[in-house]
Amino acid sequence: MSASDAKPDANSPASQDASPASGDTKPEEVTFSSLNLSAAVLKAVEELGYEQPSAIQAQAIPLLLGGGNLLGTAQTGTGKTAAFALPLLSKLKTSQRKPQILVLAPTRELAIQVAEAFQTYARYMKGFHVLPVYGGQDIRGQLRALSRGADVVVGTPGRLIDHINRRTLDLSELKAVVLDEADEMLRMGFIDDIETILSKTPKDAQRALFSATMPAPIRRVANTYLGDAQVVRITNKTSTVEKIDQKYLIVNSHQKLDALTRILEVEDFGGIIIFVRTKSSTVDLAEKLQARGYAASALNGDLNQALREQTINKLKKGVLDIIVATDVAARGLDVERISHVINYDIPNDNESYVHRIGRTGRAGREGKAILFVAPKERRMLRSIEKTTRQPLAAMDIPSGEEISGQRIQRFQDKVLETLQKQDLSTFRDLLEKIAHENELDMGNIAAALAWQAQQKTPLYPSIKAITAPTEKHKGRLKNTEKNKRPQRDADSDSRDTPRRDKAPRKPSPKGSSDKAISQLRQHPDVELVRYRIDVGNNHGASPGDIVGAMINEAGIESEFIGHIDMQDEHSTVDLPEGMPKEIFQHLKRVRVRQQAMNIEQVSNIGDQNRDKLVLKRTNKKRPKIDGAGKKRGDKKPRAPKPEDFS
Repeated sequence: MSASDAKPDANSPASQDASPASGDTKPEEVTFSSLNLSAAVLKAVEELGYEQPSAIQAQAIPLLLGGGNLLGTAQTGTGKTAAFALPLLSKLKTSQRKPQILVLAPTRELAIQVAEAFQTYARYMKGFHVLPVYGGQDIRGQLRALSRGADVVVGTPGRLIDHINRRTLDLSELKAVVLDEADEMLRMGFIDDIETILSKTPKDAQRALFSATMPAPIRRVANTYLGDAQVVRITNKTSTVEKIDQKYLIVNSHQKLDALTRILEVEDFGGIIIFVRTKSSTVDLAEKLQARGYAASALNGDLNQALREQTINKLKKGVLDIIVATDVAARGLDVERISHVINYDIPNDNESYVHRIGRTGRAGREGKAILFVAPKERRMLRSIEKTTRQPLAAMDIPSGEEISGQRIQRFQDKVLETLQKQDLSTFRDLLEKIAHENELDMGNIAAALAWQAQQKTPLYPSIKAITAPTEKHKGRLKNTEKNKRPQRDADSDSRDTPRRDKAPRKPSPKGSSDKAISQLRQHPDVELVRYRIDVGNNHGASPGDIVGAMINEAGIESEFIGHIDMQDEHSTVDLPEGMPKEIFQHLKRVRVRQQAMNIEQVSNIGDQNRDKLVLKRTNKKRPKIDGAGKKRGDKKPRAPKPEDFS
């Protein structure tokens, strides 16, 4: 676990002065408990089921715990967030109101992801607060949160500068500054913003910079603000795994189990290893597969050597078909009959992915690897493709028709095998007797027997289609105005506008939600159901807030969200028919603008209403009533016309 003390100079890439690559270190010999993390942070890490640090974590954590500056060269997917979050949290004192850690991220998605990671790792730290700040979000909420105090602020450069200029972000007591994905911020045109922010941070604040590459402008920033930084470089030594058919599946978290069972139905497999992220997940998923009739067992670090060997032997002999394992538990596992590796949880780093899928396709044999990818994990997918140096093929969740076809084929094979291997003369005589006595056709009797045989596993199952997230929409709303800003902070407000709080934007009939409506008309086969939610104008909500909640919490693509009608105390929204019960119950608890949705179905909607979908928002105030009971401003009633009575 070494890191070079060499100082990067302006004339040579920092990567040349890097410490030994991950291949020269031995992170497998290091555990999180040996890294001197604080008790609260270590408890959270152990509860998450993390067993051993990745290469960059093994090198960066001791360095940052020691107070040194760090210049890290590592690709996305190597575990960088934990590499800086765990040591910095271990040194944090939560009694202060002003921010002590500042993290710069290129996009709002990464800022949110990093903030969530900090919150997860600090779950046992009392009084801890983390705040993500980015454009496209009402700045007034950020102002209130900053005034209350935050220990860690994670933000995009443009919005951070907005707060610095407003003097709402006080950097005077910062203990550490982290630049995450610095080369990506350079590509987006943030280099001047980065230098502006760094120039306003305390000179004695600890600094860490992470970048996949080290172009000249990043080297200049490193030399100016991290002159004494120790360099840690994680090089990618993995190569393409040629004989493994690699595929990926875009699937929401709540759909994973259903998608997995469908894959097991249609795939012709020998043995399978299913990789999950934590030890608790191995037991949970194995039990669920056992309940569905599969011979499955968990394999994790909590098993002693005897039980581990016993489980592996059962897999070799065919007593078990499926093992649900963590990375560490499956290290060195070589079983000839393993035909499939399924990454139920995407790995924490790219090296782990290569090691995982290497459990199949060994010794020149062919194998198959399937990767489950949540919508927010697409960046990890692209990083894995770069590591393996080959694209992964997309696959669809097996449909009910495919499952039915596979079951019928297996049923047919069993019938033919029985005809070939068994003496059926006694049973044929019995059936002929039944047919003669009851004047029945032998074909009808055979059909009745087939129906009885398939009751536990129906040949024609009634299975609802799963609508998987599409690559096109990437699971989030489009901001057309934001996308028009070239090479600037995609999440920041315009620099030319006055510095004042912005009022909530009024919905426009040409907004992004109208795009969803026009796309919905392209799906005439989608049946809609109208739902009522307890969120309205008086709660400060907008249609965009509701659409965002539906996308992020229910995994419903924007193109399938229809008519939204907002009232003062409630709203109605049209969604596709057949919402799973677990999603419906989850949405009841989801909050929009701090108000619980309490969603409930109102009525079904016919296709005739599809062309009338209009996004609207009611901002009318309630009419005042004068003493005579007449609404003020009411027009005089018109005289009836003859056609009124026709």
